[in-house]
Amino acid sequence: MDYFIFIPAYNVEKELSPLLSRIPRTVWENARICVINDGSQDNTLLEAEVFEAPGLNYQIHTFSKNKGYGAVVKKGLQMGLESKAKYICCLHGDGQYPPESIPYFFEEMQKYSIDVLQGSRHLEKGSAKKGGMPLYKIIGGFFLTQIENLFFNTKLTDRHSGFLCYSHEFLKNLDLDQLSSSFDIDLEILAIADSRRFKIEERAIKTRYAGEYSNLNVWAYGLRVLHKLFKKHQKHYH
Repeated sequence: MDYFIFIPAYNVEKELSPLLSRIPRTVWENARICVINDGSQDNTLLEAEVFEAPGLNYQIHTFSKNKGYGAVVKKGLQMGLESKAKYICCLHGDGQYPPESIPYFFEEMQKYSIDVLQGSRHLEKGSAKKGGMPLYKIIGGFFLTQIENLFFNTKLTDRHSGFLCYSHEFLKNLDLDQLSSSFDIDLEILAIADSRRFKIEERAIKTRYAGEYSNLNVWAYGLRVLHKLFKKHQKHYH
């Protein structure tokens, strides 16, 4: 098995099945795909269970209570490492990120020996606005990314995109238990990869916002991001 894809899913009963259906057949044939239900209070778990994937490597892991995005990501990364897959991808269950891009991302990682590949909603100018991203998120994300780029070796255009693919070689060096259990876990992993000189790159992805409810507290997240930058400055990521 070449790929492991985990799907954080919290209260996405309407979006989950369409998302799973959009994953390319070539990915299904070469991957284990796992929906991680984070204690959803709607019918997310039921939608995951009734999705038909005959003959495919599909599984469901569920938390009885909501543990938060970081806990889901750590579980997904742990399962990915245990699967021995060469590449592991996080695909959000709300359909915001394009599953159609997964084959291209894996091909690019293999072709260019990339350790962490992030999907960027801003690499193509105007893409985020065209995809319906709220203006405050465009401005806030741009502001934070510009500050963050001052601290990191690798300069990126969209450090807050959750569309991330990792190599097994990189992930096996992480101490998952020490990672954040909040939304800032993605930035934390990027910071670790950057400080240890793993190869980080980005590729453009299409943006899709359709009025989904977000569980992210923007202000609290921004403060946690600034705290991570302070830790980076103090060299706590080595």
